[in-house]
Formats: sequence, structure tokens, C-alpha cells
Amino acid sequence: METNPCNNHVNGGSSIPSRVSRKTNSDNTIVNINGVKVGGSDIVIIAGPCAVESREQLFETARAVRMSGARILRGGAFKPRSSPYNFQGLGEEGLKLLSQIRKETGLPVVTEVMDTRQVELVSGYADMIQIGSRNMQNYPLLKEAGMGRKPVLLKRGMMATVEEFLLAAEYILNQGNEQVILCERGIRTFETSTRNTLDLSAVPMLKRLSHLPVIVDPSHGTGLRWMVPAMSKAAVAVGADGLIMEVHFKPEEALCDGYQSLNLDEFAQLMSDLKKIARAIGRKITLPEPSPV
Repeated sequence: METNPCNNHVNGGSSIPSRVSRKTNSDNTIVNINGVKVGGSDIVIIAGPCAVESREQLFETARAVRMSGARILRGGAFKPRSSPYNFQGLGEEGLKLLSQIRKETGLPVVTEVMDTRQVELVSGYADMIQIGSRNMQNYPLLKEAGMGRKPVLLKRGMMATVEEFLLAAEYILNQGNEQVILCERGIRTFETSTRNTLDLSAVPMLKRLSHLPVIVDPSHGTGLRWMVPAMSKAAVAVGADGLIMEVHFKPEEALCDGYQSLNLDEFAQLMSDLKKIARAIGRKITLPEPSPV
């Protein structure tokens, strides 16, 4: 099979790889996460805590975000932290808790994998694996995820261009796994008033260049709870296929990223607002199916 990049260009720049290119596949790819489809007319909301901290924290948050309309639950079992002294996650115990709440709520689960040695373990519990910004160019990890058949949520590196982002996705598709979702989560610029600079222009650009679904992470993109609602609405307006947001039942007590996590009431209000914006642009936010238990 042809593996050389095709002759597409970003504003006359370098070539876009072939498998991710819209010239290779003009139809939008629909990624199916255990029955939840991302990339169609529905705008899919992924919500939950930054890190799984305890059973109470996870279960209270998961039940609430489901009730407000989230379709997929996020929660980190393994946490890549800037400082080695910060909370690193519960590991496999966190994965077990995610699996338990999935059985109760019916919400598919996405959680981050940080190492090739973790892919098999995490895939055994999660419905979709996340490759975070720090690992966007971890090529052995990308290949390992590509050899599996679990959907992959790939986050843009904090200093990656659109082309580099698509090349990273190409590593996964090149191994045979076409179930990839691209996530814009902010890039590092000279601006210091926000955690990152959320590059919403990347959304229409990625959707023009690639057939893969594109979602936005306004939590990491801004690092500020009060900015998340505004940037979430803007992301939907520019064409994002979904959002991934950090929500915590007690953000002030969170062990990880509480300052950028919505509380339950804030999330419920945002979901109400997002449904109106979705309708205005001819899309919709569908509520989850009734709970299995």
C-alpha cells in the first residue's frame, strides 16, 4: 500500500500524509466508541475528572455528567505530571473503578496511556485510549496503538504544527487502525494569561485537510474554569465534532487540575447552552440511552 505523503499542502506548505488526507477519503470518518459515534451530526461530549481519585469522586461525577448529557466518561488512571511529586494516578485500581462505573451508567470510558507497556492493560478496561500531548510524537506508542483496534483519541502536542499533528495520526492509521479522533487542546505561545493558547482555527483547518473527527479540549486549552464555557461554545460554533471537558464534583478538593474543572452545576448549565448552539448550526447533542441498571 502506498505510504508516501500525497501532494496536499497547508497554505502552500509541506505535504499532508496520505491516509489522513481528505483527498484519500472524501467522506467523514465516523469513530464508534462502544456505540457512541463521533464525526456525524451529533456533537459528542466527553466529561469527567482529570484523574480518578476515589470511588466516591468518580461515581458522583460520572452520574451527574451523564444526567446532564455527556456521552463518554473521561478519567485518568495514569497521570503524566510536570512534577514527579504530584499525584500520579491510581494506576490499575483507577482502571477498575472506571470499568465499574461504566457497568452502572453505560458510559463508554476513555483514559490515557503513557507507555507501550500499558497499551494492552489499558485497552482491557477502556473503550477508547487517549494519547496525550506529551506523547504525540512518541512513535513507538503511536505504532502500538495503531496495531490495536481500540479507538484512539490523539491530542495535539503543545508545540506541534497542524502538519506534525496529522503526521502523528498517520503513524496510527499506517498500522491499520483508522478509528482515530483528533483533539485540539491548546498550544504553547508567548501568552501567559492562559495555560495554553486554544487554537480554534485548527478545527476548520483539520476538517478541511483530513476526514478524521476533530474535538476540542477547552479545559487544558485555557486552564481557567471561567473560560471553559465560552471556549466550548466557540468550539461548537466553528465545527468541532465534540468536546472533552474536566468536571469534578468538588473542584476545590481535586488532586489534579481543579482550577480548570467545572463543578456539576456549571457543567449542567453549559450543556443547556451548547444544545442551543448545536441546533443553530444544524447539529444536535443527543442524550445517553437509559442507564442499564
